[in-house]
Amino acid sequence: MPRSRNTQGAIFMSMAMAGFSSSDALSKSVIGHMNAGEIIFIRGVFTSILVYLIARHLGALRSWRIVLKPVIILRIVCEVIAAITYITALGLMPIANASAILQSLPLVVTFGAALFFREPVGWRRWSAILVGLVGVLIIIRPGPEGFTPAALLCVASVLVTAGRDLATRSIDPEIPSLMVTVITAMSVAFFGALLMPALGGWQPVSLTSLLHLLLASVLVLIGYQSVILAMRTGEIAFVAPFRYTSLIFSALLGVFFFAEVPDFWTLCGAAVVIASGLYTFYREAKRRVPPMAQESEPRSPV
Repeated sequence: MPRSRNTQGAIFMSMAMAGFSSSDALSKSVIGHMNAGEIIFIRGVFTSILVYLIARHLGALRSWRIVLKPVIILRIVCEVIAAITYITALGLMPIANASAILQSLPLVVTFGAALFFREPVGWRRWSAILVGLVGVLIIIRPGPEGFTPAALLCVASVLVTAGRDLATRSIDPEIPSLMVTVITAMSVAFFGALLMPALGGWQPVSLTSLLHLLLASVLVLIGYQSVILAMRTGEIAFVAPFRYTSLIFSALLGVFFFAEVPDFWTLCGAAVVIASGLYTFYREAKRRVPPMAQESEPRSPV
């Protein structure tokens, strides 16, 4: 594949991570004025409207009965829990720390794929997963009292997000992705409304907060579209590692907008997580090389 195609894919992936990180920052900016349920509800309504209009324009809408499929229900539940836990965690910890923990997601998905789909995972990738989890512990740094609530919420978000991704793999390929997104966005908004009373009830929303959440919804959609373009433009093994640029964007947003400077151990833990993730991507790419191609490579003297 021409290098320019890979470069374009890397740019698209970096754009996606910038979009997601900026959306998180916008959500974090309003967490002091409203509860997580209200944020999820308002952002979910905006996202639902935008995605529905796009899906309708592209003819991607299907029968609403697919929402009754167990795998769709599982995906919705995971998405709702992931949104609640991550947004709540953002209000309790620096955005760079939350983003750094989130970088362990590919490792957790690899673990889940081996556990539930029996995908082959060699000892090298198992080792990378364990090292990545050590990196997460370095970021969290549990004290004598144990894990902080923010850290537990962020870890929970990673686990249920991995569950969402694994559930997505089991959805019938005949169901358009946009239809799944429409159903998920509407469901997230609905559950956000249900959770509002338990989380403090409805709070008056300023025009600034409303605009922040509207922009956050738009940025999420840009992020999703950019990921699709990235994966369809460049080689996956080349493009996928650029997911880790989200940590750079999150750190910069934290410094400039929230005066949050990542400490030494957070940076060390993030480096460990990213290194283990990159190694996992490398091993996955090597595993997919045809046997004949592997035999033609010079053998290592070791």
